[in-house]
Amino acid sequence: MTPLRGRHAFITGANRGIGAAIAHHLVQAGADLTLCVRTPASADALVHELSALGPRMRVVQADILDAAALRRACTEAAAIAPVDIVINNAGTAETAPFLRTDAALFQRMIDTHLMAPVHAAHAFLPAMLERGWGRIVNVASIAGLGGAPYITAYAAAKHAEVGFTRALAAECAPKGVLVNAVCPGYVDTDMVHGAVEKLTAKTGLSAPDALAAILRDAGQPRLVTADEVAQAVLAFALPTTTAVGETRALMGADA
Repeated sequence: MTPLRGRHAFITGANRGIGAAIAHHLVQAGADLTLCVRTPASADALVHELSALGPRMRVVQADILDAAALRRACTEAAAIAPVDIVINNAGTAETAPFLRTDAALFQRMIDTHLMAPVHAAHAFLPAMLERGWGRIVNVASIAGLGGAPYITAYAAAKHAEVGFTRALAAECAPKGVLVNAVCPGYVDTDMVHGAVEKLTAKTGLSAPDALAAILRDAGQPRLVTADEVAQAVLAFALPTTTAVGETRALMGADA
């Protein structure tokens, strides 16, 4: 019932939403956690809640857009205990028509969704390879597998993240380190509700109608839940997984 007991997981963006759900699932599987967040106080409630379940909990601070700060956070986590599982979850989306998408926006999306996972892999991979065991799971997006209007920078960065996942997986799998990605569509998080509010303000649609329009355009029957994303992440983190370079899409289609 605790297949990750004795394993140490490092999660970025772990204070709320998908990150918090992932933390819950990994703790329930027995993992010790280091939560990497931009504002440590934002994780206080989650740490208090999860600490009662038994595993060791720590918080390190870094804005993932700050490469040096992220590397320091990784070093701090590894100094506590060897990191066996890396969950690159932190991210954000910015939308704009392409002709109003400048180079700075492209760079922010690349730094967030590609370079932050790259920096984390550089930090933790050497020790994983030396031990012959490790799991890296990138929380990417369905936008990394296809295109959509008004998200050229975000989609380009997510495509890069998916490509990075597949290439690193091919390189590391023979040495015991498995790299995979979860690619959800629209998830029931604050970020999506913010998009609904923007569409409501722009179009005059009600919030339910705005959400329905977003889901219809995406081909989703409903929002994906953070718990569904976390379950997929956990499956890739388990010792029993054999997935290599898989990009698991989640679109809210019930079986």
